[in-house]
Amino acid sequence: MERVVGTVTIGQTPRTDVIPELSAILGDVTVREAGALDGLSRAEIAGLAPQCGDYVLVTRLADGSSVQVAERRITPRVAAKIKEHFDAGVPLVLLLCTGEFPEFPEGGLLIRPQRVLFHVVRAVAEGKRLGILTPSADQVPQSEERWRRLGGTVKSVPASPYVDAEAAVERASRELGAWGAELLILDCIGYSESMRRAAGAIAGVPAVSGRGMAARVVWELLG
Repeated sequence: MERVVGTVTIGQTPRTDVIPELSAILGDVTVREAGALDGLSRAEIAGLAPQCGDYVLVTRLADGSSVQVAERRITPRVAAKIKEHFDAGVPLVLLLCTGEFPEFPEGGLLIRPQRVLFHVVRAVAEGKRLGILTPSADQVPQSEERWRRLGGTVKSVPASPYVDAEAAVERASRELGAWGAELLILDCIGYSESMRRAAGAIAGVPAVSGRGMAARVVWELLG
């Protein structure tokens, strides 16, 4: 029997930066991609940009560039793509974003990386000094607010996984290592496995990523 997983990015497909690494973990699995920004023009995408007070999300377009969108504006489009997968008979859907969202349509198993990552960190590092890598400076306040729920000391540093990523991750990891982080959290699907390994090595502490954690949960569920 064919094993199938659906993915939904808040950006555009194909996610050539994510799917090959995901497929390497999952093995012989068919991945069906969908993107909340698929088919939209630059002007239409600009209409989804965050305004003052919005929860900010950063994602990747098909041409490799990155954009910011407001959670409240992109959520209906994400929900529609999830529903399309379930309606097509896809039993398991992976959301390619570590941002916080409201509930989505039911119809199968939905893997939300933010929840997976948050609860794994809670299980192993509650109350610790947590160093967070987040894509944009605009996301730092909301990132620190979220991770402070675990009761420790938190520092979030912007490091884009889409623009000059190697240098950005190195700079942020050095800063967080010097600050005294006990665990690094790469809080965006855009951070690759190589970025996670580099971050941990530079800071000298363990590092976890939303992409890696979510992919391994999918692997477990697929059997």
